Amino acid sequence: MFNKDRFIEDCVRGVAEGHEAIRELMAEAVSDRAGILAEFGAPEHAGLTPIFRSPALTVINFVWAPCMCLMPHNHQMFSVVGIYAGREDNIFWQRTGPTIAATGARSLGGGDVATLDSDVIHSVLNPIGKMTCAIHVYGGDFFAPPTPRSEWDHETLSERPWNVERVKSLFREAEARFGASTG
Repeated sequence: MFNKDRFIEDCVRGVAEGHEAIRELMAEAVSDRAGILAEFGAPEHAGLTPIFRSPALTVINFVWAPCMCLMPHNHQMFSVVGIYAGREDNIFWQRTGPTIAATGARSLGGGDVATLDSDVIHSVLNPIGKMTCAIHVYGGDFFAPPTPRSEWDHETLSERPWNVERVKSLFREAEARFGASTG
């Protein structure tokens, strides 16, 4: 059965081995999706909830609002994503001079795991009409990375500094939009 504290302890030990060790831990974790839901509870609100944070490792429980889209961004550290409910569509981008261009996509469903290298630029969409839940593990401090992160405007694809407060507000706005459309 999934245990949050044991998962964190395993990740703390595994991060020194790199993203492959974390990927194995994540695959084991999301194989027990019911256990994760029992541990975290059914999602009530969209948002990103830090579960563990240190200079070497951050573990976050992401809950994506229905039909929510997050702008292209980078992490400047590896990340491992495990979906335990719903679906997450990722579009991958690369720099093309002053903007970026899409280079591929991957859809993740319940039980799927994806590993993103430190230089990956991606955007995320929850394409379904219910919350999508995922555990994200980062090989560093997600909230204070040593190398500044970037995000790209949805419309112009122009780069700007990443702003975690803007991202948090996007989660709140997406939840409010969905609530207004169903209420």
